Amino acid sequence: MFSQYQNKETEAGLDEAGRGALAGPVVAAAVILPPDYYNEHIDDSKVLTAKERTIAREIILKDCLAWSVAEISNTEIDRINVLNATFKAMHKCIEQLKLKPGFLIIDGNRFKHYKNFPFKCVVDGDANYFSIAAASILAKTHRDAMMKKFAEKFPEYGWEKNMGYGTQFHLKQLQKAGVCSLHRFSFKPVMEAKKGNKQTKTLLD
Repeated sequence: MFSQYQNKETEAGLDEAGRGALAGPVVAAAVILPPDYYNEHIDDSKVLTAKERTIAREIILKDCLAWSVAEISNTEIDRINVLNATFKAMHKCIEQLKLKPGFLIIDGNRFKHYKNFPFKCVVDGDANYFSIAAASILAKTHRDAMMKKFAEKFPEYGWEKNMGYGTQFHLKQLQKAGVCSLHRFSFKPVMEAKKGNKQTKTLLD
């Protein structure tokens, strides 16, 4: 894994969590690490256990030069679509960084240009660059904590385990229990469940 894509400018890595979920927000994170940074505990969040991500998160917050996390709600996702919501969350992260980067590296193959920041999209960037891997960990741990809190209000969907993704259990419960106000109504499985059960559970129920 590399510390930086380039070494002329201060570089921020960006990644997201929750883009493919059926419920909850999409969350993005941005991280600026010191030049030539290395830490064996930091890796793509998908290959780490929950415990390893928690340990890595504390290391990142201690070692990084700057970090930020931003959320875009499920209702905003339905309004502007999940790809644009992801870009919006990343733009918010860039704006919130206390140390302004001179260059951005983004996990994936698409990004919407923001202001005058030069950038590079990197497929599998979270497996190749420490700053993107760090961003993936911060985004994932932040979103997981949110979904576990939401699961306390809506326990029927098993979000404390599936984090809002379309697991077999979650899909079964959509048909059985109906939808709630934290679901993404523009996503097909939620749309289909909504047709069968017109009542929507809300946080006020």
